[in-house]
Amino acid sequence: MELQDPKINGALPADALGYRQEREGFLPSHPPAPGRKPIEFMDFEGKTSFGMSVFNLSNAIMGSGILGLAYAMAHTGILFFLALLLCIALLSSYSIHLLLTCAGVVGIRAYEQLGQRALGPVGKVVVAAVICLHNVGAMSSYLFIIKSELPLVIGTFLDMDPEGGWFLKGNLLIIIVSVLIILPLALMRHLGYLGYTSGLSLTCMLFFLISVIYKKFQLGCAVSFNETAVDSKNPSGLPIQGLNRSCEAQMFTVDSQMFYTVPIMAFAFVCHPEVLPIYTELCRPSKHRMQAVANVSIGAMFCMYGLTATFGYLTFYNSVEAEMLHMYSQQDLLILCVRLAVLLAVTLTVPVVLFPIRRALQQLLFPSRDFSWPRHVAIALILLVLVNVLVICVPTIRDIFGVIGSTSAPSLIFILPSIFYLRIVPSEVEPLYSWPKIQALCFGLLGVLFMAISLGFMFANWATGQSQVSGH
Repeated sequence: MELQDPKINGALPADALGYRQEREGFLPSHPPAPGRKPIEFMDFEGKTSFGMSVFNLSNAIMGSGILGLAYAMAHTGILFFLALLLCIALLSSYSIHLLLTCAGVVGIRAYEQLGQRALGPVGKVVVAAVICLHNVGAMSSYLFIIKSELPLVIGTFLDMDPEGGWFLKGNLLIIIVSVLIILPLALMRHLGYLGYTSGLSLTCMLFFLISVIYKKFQLGCAVSFNETAVDSKNPSGLPIQGLNRSCEAQMFTVDSQMFYTVPIMAFAFVCHPEVLPIYTELCRPSKHRMQAVANVSIGAMFCMYGLTATFGYLTFYNSVEAEMLHMYSQQDLLILCVRLAVLLAVTLTVPVVLFPIRRALQQLLFPSRDFSWPRHVAIALILLVLVNVLVICVPTIRDIFGVIGSTSAPSLIFILPSIFYLRIVPSEVEPLYSWPKIQALCFGLLGVLFMAISLGFMFANWATGQSQVSGH
């Protein structure tokens, strides 16, 4: 049954009480009125430990975006990149704080229902659409890595040309991986069950980071090798904008490609669709406990992102490509193992990302229905088919990063949490002109500005053809 409670303009006393309770550190559970069905998940007792919740949220944060961060650093400089990365990490943590506060006020742990409470039925539809758009883009980027890397790994292992056999076709391999690995995991009923696979995924990415650091000291300056690869893609001999082709690290730089970097970084930190589902299943849930899960996860991923980008950039400098794994020798045994680890990591991330899409669709299309296995399975199958088709049709991973990061990421990080806070938190407790609400308003405006600037420069780059010059 849909929520019929009035919005904040006519705030109920229970909302103000809920806000005060939330400030004290626990989430209130409002019992349903006689004859009404309980709000979804409010009667669910979470059993997922703090550590498993950190694994799941970290796995949701860290995905294929890590492969493009060295490229982002090449077009911003080391110091500027790290400063931007830190700002986005802090802003992500603040936006999760806004989400958890709103969830505590009204006793709802469903993103779509927060949209319903703040903006009415339209808000529920908008939130569900943004979550689906973002997570479909994330799943697509993960499967694109499988499509591009798995044929190389298998071909190297069998000492065959990647174009030689039918079993080395990327489009066929992503279908096989989707059916044999992703689908069974996606059919789990609760997200907490994926904590162990998330831990394995994070271990694989830690191995990737260690290998990138090791290769920096083994290869030293790899620009000479990389120039050959870049030149082969640029037979006209035209200069490539933004590349100095030397082993000199830039601390701060600005070029036209820089405006791809902020969307890449924003996309890399988005975990907001998974926050409330993980909160729902957290053992002994409270705002402070879930905020701690978010802070630990974001802090760990900030360190991993920063180290990976820095050592990847210091290996290839300004010649680094958007897909960093392609920069290394395909015959190197360590790099072969790294590719396998990354493929396993992104494969195990896809089911975690699929959960919020399915939940959004269920909230939108079947809000009052009880759990149904046929519906649960059917939604997962339809989503996997859709994403496989998208991956086969989209030519470059950079387009996925840029477009999705410039639209859905600002909405999930900046715009929606600020709107929820302004509309849901009672005016009796936080007046409209109070400092917390002014902060939330500025936060939302920053998201609108970020979206407009990023999309504007990306479209201008495509129109002038400069993105083609760089070979991506």
